[in-house]
Amino acid sequence: MSLLAEQNPADCRSRLVQAAIEVFAEQGYRASIDTVASRADVARQTLYNHFPCKADLFAEVVRQATATLLITLEGEDYTLRERLLRFGLAYRSKLMSTEGLGFYRTVIAEATRFPDLAASFYRTGPLQTAERLSGVLSNAMDRNEFRREDPIFAAGMLLSMLVGNERSRYLCSGEPPPEPEPDLVAKIIDCYLRSFARQPHPSHSTPAPQRSMS
Repeated sequence: MSLLAEQNPADCRSRLVQAAIEVFAEQGYRASIDTVASRADVARQTLYNHFPCKADLFAEVVRQATATLLITLEGEDYTLRERLLRFGLAYRSKLMSTEGLGFYRTVIAEATRFPDLAASFYRTGPLQTAERLSGVLSNAMDRNEFRREDPIFAAGMLLSMLVGNERSRYLCSGEPPPEPEPDLVAKIIDCYLRSFARQPHPSHSTPAPQRSMS
């Protein structure tokens, strides 16, 4: 799955954003604006008409990727499990795709040289995702569908379970990233929901009578 939603090839801005994610994933943030413009088949000045600087283009890639991910959490008519299944599959598919891994590698590699860029990525991407997910979980707690817990902690646990050590494996091993795995996502979500299931209230049973010593 692409990191971004399906782009309209007739729309210049859409082509620029798609070209940017491809070029950043392949060459890192140091890739030239000319390369992005060429990949999108537009003039350099056309790119600048839409995005005054490279940082703005990078931020738009993150914004769009996050927006297409968070929309999977919408839908009050769905059960919590259904919403988490939809989100989990989209989350793994995007982050563990070739583009997603390449983009993550770019951010980590450039974090020291461009700390503002890395901070912007975190605020717009991972932080916003965790906050939206924690809101969904908090609402589920209010409806007694989920054990009362710190929603930020609960969101972080799910995000870790969905990607976890696997991302390091595919970043470093050279193995091709996995295809979308609905069965694996369902297994993760069900394990997660069991871990945060509401605990039954203990019954107030009558204590057993003490045995006479006589």
